[in-house]
Amino acid sequence: MLNACSGERPVLGVKDGLLTACPSSPNCVSSFAADERHGIAALAFRDDAEAAFSRLERVLRTRDDTRIVEKREGYLRVELRTTLFVDDGEFLLDRERQAIQVRSASRVGYSDLGKNRRRLEEIRRGFEAEAPSRGAGASGRDR
Repeated sequence: MLNACSGERPVLGVKDGLLTACPSSPNCVSSFAADERHGIAALAFRDDAEAAFSRLERVLRTRDDTRIVEKREGYLRVELRTTLFVDDGEFLLDRERQAIQVRSASRVGYSDLGKNRRRLEEIRRGFEAEAPSRGAGASGRDR
């Protein structure tokens, strides 16, 4: 039954430095989306970019509902599972903005009842909890 609800794996990835845009349906969130329905903040970091991306990977590997299916330099693609469905998540390292761009979308159905947004916020909390504390000399002010 799980396969019946998992849907086909969509064609995703990075094109021109961006993750695939969200469809018009409310079952997707992305840090590249400008509208409120689909928009979500990227994962910000202040430490080394590679260290931050490794930290994200560790956080993802601790989650029972997450399986990394593609890993390239600065890019991770994951399958995010619920009891009945498989969703797709993507993470793109954005060194220039000191951020990891994010996208999560349902494979099937019109609405996800906010599941993709909640899941990315859970991942954000884990990512931030694992962040190194600011060392001496850090101002504490946003850049």
